Amino acid sequence: MTHNTNIIVEAKRLRNQGYSFGEIANKLKIAKSTAHLWVKRVELDEKALKKLNNKRILSRQKGLKVLKKNRAQTRKQIKTLAIKSISETHLNIGMKKLLCSFLYWGEGSKNTNSLTFTNSSQEMIITFLTLLRTSFKLEERKFRALIHIHEYHNENEIKNYWSKITKIPLSQFTKSYLKPHTGKNSKEGYKGTISIRYYDYKIALELTFIYNVFTGNFSK
Repeated sequence: MTHNTNIIVEAKRLRNQGYSFGEIANKLKIAKSTAHLWVKRVELDEKALKKLNNKRILSRQKGLKVLKKNRAQTRKQIKTLAIKSISETHLNIGMKKLLCSFLYWGEGSKNTNSLTFTNSSQEMIITFLTLLRTSFKLEERKFRALIHIHEYHNENEIKNYWSKITKIPLSQFTKSYLKPHTGKNSKEGYKGTISIRYYDYKIALELTFIYNVFTGNFSK
Protein backbone atom coordinates (compact mmCIF):
# COMPACT_ATOMS: atom_id res chain seq x y z
CA MET A 1 0.00 0.00 0.00
CA THR A 2 3.03 2.27 0.44
CA HIS A 3 3.40 2.40 -3.34
CA ASN A 4 -0.24 3.36 -3.76
CA THR A 5 0.09 6.03 -1.08
CA ASN A 6 3.08 7.51 -2.90
CA ILE A 7 1.10 7.61 -6.13
CA ILE A 8 -1.80 9.36 -4.40
CA VAL A 9 0.57 11.92 -2.91
CA GLU A 10 2.10 12.50 -6.34
CA ALA A 11 -1.34 12.84 -7.88
CA LYS A 12 -2.28 15.52 -5.36
CA ARG A 13 1.01 17.31 -5.93
CA LEU A 14 0.38 17.39 -9.67
CA ARG A 15 -3.15 18.63 -9.08
CA ASN A 16 -1.82 21.45 -6.93
CA GLN A 17 0.39 22.44 -9.86
CA GLY A 18 -2.65 22.79 -12.12
CA TYR A 19 -2.64 19.41 -13.88
CA SER A 20 -5.98 18.17 -15.17
CA PHE A 21 -7.48 14.78 -14.28
CA GLY A 22 -6.54 13.45 -17.70
CA GLU A 23 -2.97 14.68 -17.46
CA ILE A 24 -2.56 13.14 -14.01
CA ALA A 25 -3.98 9.83 -15.25
CA ASN A 26 -1.61 9.76 -18.22
CA LYS A 27 1.43 10.76 -16.20
CA LEU A 28 0.84 8.19 -13.44
CA LYS A 29 -0.62 5.54 -15.78
CA ILE A 30 -3.87 5.23 -13.87
CA ALA A 31 -7.52 5.48 -14.89
CA LYS A 32 -8.94 8.96 -15.22
CA SER A 33 -11.74 8.00 -12.82
CA THR A 34 -9.12 6.97 -10.25
CA ALA A 35 -7.28 10.26 -10.63
CA HIS A 36 -10.55 12.12 -10.16
CA LEU A 37 -11.34 10.13 -7.02
CA TRP A 38 -7.95 10.86 -5.48
CA VAL A 39 -7.67 14.57 -6.16
CA LYS A 40 -11.24 15.88 -6.47
CA ARG A 41 -11.08 17.41 -2.98
CA VAL A 42 -7.75 19.17 -3.54
CA GLU A 43 -8.23 22.91 -3.17
CA LEU A 44 -6.44 24.84 -5.89
CA ASP A 45 -4.81 28.21 -5.50
CA GLU A 46 -5.32 31.04 -7.98
CA LYS A 47 -2.23 30.12 -10.00
CA ALA A 48 -3.34 26.49 -10.42
CA LEU A 49 -6.89 27.53 -11.31
CA LYS A 50 -5.59 29.94 -13.95
CA LYS A 51 -3.37 27.22 -15.41
CA LEU A 52 -6.30 24.79 -15.62
CA ASN A 53 -8.55 27.42 -17.17
CA ASN A 54 -5.93 28.23 -19.83
CA LYS A 55 -5.64 24.53 -20.63
CA ARG A 56 -9.42 24.25 -21.01
CA ILE A 57 -9.42 27.21 -23.39
CA LEU A 58 -6.58 25.72 -25.45
CA SER A 59 -8.28 22.33 -25.45
CA ARG A 60 -11.54 23.88 -26.62
CA GLN A 61 -9.77 25.81 -29.37
CA LYS A 62 -7.96 22.68 -30.47
CA GLY A 63 -11.23 20.77 -30.50
CA LEU A 64 -12.92 23.44 -32.60
CA LYS A 65 -10.00 23.44 -35.02
CA VAL A 66 -10.22 19.66 -35.42
CA LEU A 67 -14.01 19.89 -35.84
CA LYS A 68 -13.63 22.58 -38.50
CA LYS A 69 -11.04 20.49 -40.33
CA ASN A 70 -13.25 17.38 -40.20
CA ARG A 71 -16.24 19.33 -41.48
CA ALA A 72 -14.18 20.77 -44.32
CA GLN A 73 -13.06 17.27 -45.30
CA THR A 74 -16.64 15.99 -45.11
CA ARG A 75 -17.88 18.87 -47.29
CA LYS A 76 -15.14 18.16 -49.82
CA GLN A 77 -16.01 14.45 -49.95
CA ILE A 78 -19.74 15.08 -50.32
CA LYS A 79 -19.14 17.75 -52.98
CA THR A 80 -17.03 15.25 -54.93
CA LEU A 81 -19.86 12.69 -54.70
CA ALA A 82 -22.38 15.32 -55.85
CA ILE A 83 -20.24 16.29 -58.85
CA LYS A 84 -19.85 12.61 -59.77
CA SER A 85 -23.59 12.03 -59.42
CA ILE A 86 -24.45 15.00 -61.65
CA SER A 87 -21.84 14.04 -64.24
CA GLU A 88 -23.42 10.58 -64.50
CA THR A 89 -26.94 11.97 -64.93
CA HIS A 90 -28.17 12.07 -68.52
CA LEU A 91 -30.08 15.33 -68.96
CA ASN A 92 -32.41 14.41 -71.80
CA ILE A 93 -35.61 16.34 -72.51
CA GLY A 94 -37.65 14.15 -70.18
CA MET A 95 -35.26 14.68 -67.28
CA LYS A 96 -35.11 18.43 -67.91
CA LYS A 97 -38.90 18.67 -67.89
CA LEU A 98 -39.03 16.66 -64.67
CA LEU A 99 -36.51 18.95 -62.96
CA CYS A 100 -38.32 22.00 -64.29
CA SER A 101 -41.61 20.67 -62.89
CA PHE A 102 -40.02 20.30 -59.43
CA LEU A 103 -38.83 23.92 -59.44
CA TYR A 104 -42.17 25.10 -60.81
CA TRP A 105 -44.12 23.23 -58.16
CA GLY A 106 -41.91 24.58 -55.39
CA GLU A 107 -41.66 28.23 -56.46
CA GLY A 108 -44.21 28.67 -59.22
CA SER A 109 -47.86 29.65 -59.34
CA LYS A 110 -50.34 26.77 -59.29
CA ASN A 111 -52.54 28.65 -61.77
CA THR A 112 -52.40 26.67 -65.03
CA ASN A 113 -53.67 29.58 -67.17
CA SER A 114 -50.06 30.72 -67.51
CA LEU A 115 -46.62 29.81 -66.20
CA THR A 116 -45.42 32.01 -63.33
CA PHE A 117 -42.18 31.57 -61.40
CA THR A 118 -41.06 33.87 -58.60
CA ASN A 119 -37.74 33.96 -56.77
CA SER A 120 -34.95 36.25 -55.53
CA SER A 121 -32.10 33.82 -56.20
CA GLN A 122 -30.09 34.46 -59.35
CA GLU A 123 -29.09 30.79 -59.51
CA MET A 124 -32.67 29.57 -59.12
CA ILE A 125 -33.98 31.90 -61.83
CA ILE A 126 -31.21 30.96 -64.28
CA THR A 127 -31.70 27.24 -63.62
CA PHE A 128 -35.46 27.39 -64.11
CA LEU A 129 -35.27 29.43 -67.30
CA THR A 130 -32.48 27.26 -68.74
CA LEU A 131 -34.50 24.09 -68.11
CA LEU A 132 -37.65 25.72 -69.50
CA ARG A 133 -35.98 27.06 -72.64
CA THR A 134 -34.19 23.79 -73.41
CA SER A 135 -37.25 21.62 -72.71
CA PHE A 136 -39.90 23.46 -74.71
CA LYS A 137 -40.14 25.42 -77.93
CA LEU A 138 -40.83 28.91 -76.64
CA GLU A 139 -41.73 32.27 -78.11
CA GLU A 140 -39.58 34.79 -76.24
CA ARG A 141 -42.12 37.55 -76.84
CA LYS A 142 -44.53 35.75 -74.49
CA PHE A 143 -42.32 36.38 -71.47
CA ARG A 144 -43.23 39.09 -68.99
CA ALA A 145 -41.25 40.09 -65.90
CA LEU A 146 -42.25 41.94 -62.76
CA ILE A 147 -39.79 42.96 -60.05
CA HIS A 148 -40.66 43.43 -56.37
CA ILE A 149 -38.47 46.12 -54.81
CA HIS A 150 -38.19 48.37 -51.76
CA GLU A 151 -37.97 52.17 -51.79
CA TYR A 152 -34.21 52.02 -51.23
CA HIS A 153 -33.70 50.23 -54.55
CA ASN A 154 -32.76 51.94 -57.80
CA GLU A 155 -35.53 50.64 -60.05
CA ASN A 156 -33.67 51.05 -63.35
CA GLU A 157 -30.57 49.40 -61.95
CA ILE A 158 -32.56 46.42 -60.64
CA LYS A 159 -34.46 46.05 -63.91
CA ASN A 160 -31.23 46.06 -65.91
CA TYR A 161 -29.77 43.48 -63.53
CA TRP A 162 -32.66 41.04 -63.94
CA SER A 163 -32.95 41.69 -67.67
CA LYS A 164 -29.34 40.60 -68.06
CA ILE A 165 -29.87 37.54 -65.85
CA THR A 166 -33.10 36.40 -67.53
CA LYS A 167 -32.31 37.54 -71.07
CA ILE A 168 -35.78 39.10 -71.13
CA PRO A 169 -35.82 42.54 -72.83
CA LEU A 170 -36.62 45.57 -70.66
CA SER A 171 -39.59 46.27 -72.95
CA GLN A 172 -41.21 43.11 -71.55
CA PHE A 173 -40.87 44.21 -67.92
CA THR A 174 -44.14 45.46 -66.45
CA LYS A 175 -44.60 48.16 -63.81
CA SER A 176 -42.54 47.29 -60.72
CA TYR A 177 -44.19 46.43 -57.42
CA LEU A 178 -43.00 48.56 -54.50
CA LYS A 179 -43.09 46.59 -51.27
CA PRO A 180 -44.42 48.38 -48.17
CA HIS A 181 -41.79 49.76 -45.79
CA THR A 182 -41.29 47.38 -42.85
CA GLY A 183 -38.89 49.54 -40.87
CA LYS A 184 -36.09 47.01 -41.26
CA ASN A 185 -32.66 47.97 -42.54
CA SER A 186 -31.86 47.40 -46.19
CA LYS A 187 -30.19 44.14 -47.15
CA GLU A 188 -26.80 44.70 -48.72
CA GLY A 189 -26.62 43.21 -52.20
CA TYR A 190 -30.31 42.30 -52.25
CA LYS A 191 -31.68 42.66 -55.78
CA GLY A 192 -35.34 42.31 -54.99
CA THR A 193 -37.57 39.51 -56.22
CA ILE A 194 -38.53 38.79 -59.80
CA SER A 195 -41.73 37.20 -60.99
CA ILE A 196 -41.50 35.72 -64.48
CA ARG A 197 -44.62 34.88 -66.43
CA TYR A 198 -44.88 32.94 -69.68
CA TYR A 199 -48.25 32.95 -71.38
CA ASP A 200 -48.82 29.34 -72.41
CA TYR A 201 -51.32 27.35 -70.36
CA LYS A 202 -50.36 24.09 -72.11
CA ILE A 203 -46.79 24.22 -70.76
CA ALA A 204 -48.05 25.13 -67.28
CA LEU A 205 -50.47 22.22 -67.48
CA GLU A 206 -47.81 19.80 -68.73
CA LEU A 207 -45.37 20.68 -65.92
CA THR A 208 -48.17 20.28 -63.38
CA PHE A 209 -49.08 16.84 -64.74
CA ILE A 210 -45.43 15.73 -64.89
CA TYR A 211 -44.99 16.60 -61.21
CA ASN A 212 -48.30 15.01 -60.17
CA VAL A 213 -47.73 11.80 -62.12
CA PHE A 214 -44.13 11.42 -60.90
CA THR A 215 -44.90 12.06 -57.23
CA GLY A 216 -48.09 10.00 -57.50
CA ASN A 217 -45.98 6.92 -58.26
CA PHE A 218 -44.58 7.08 -54.73
CA SER A 219 -47.91 7.46 -52.96
CA LYS A 220 -49.60 4.39 -54.42
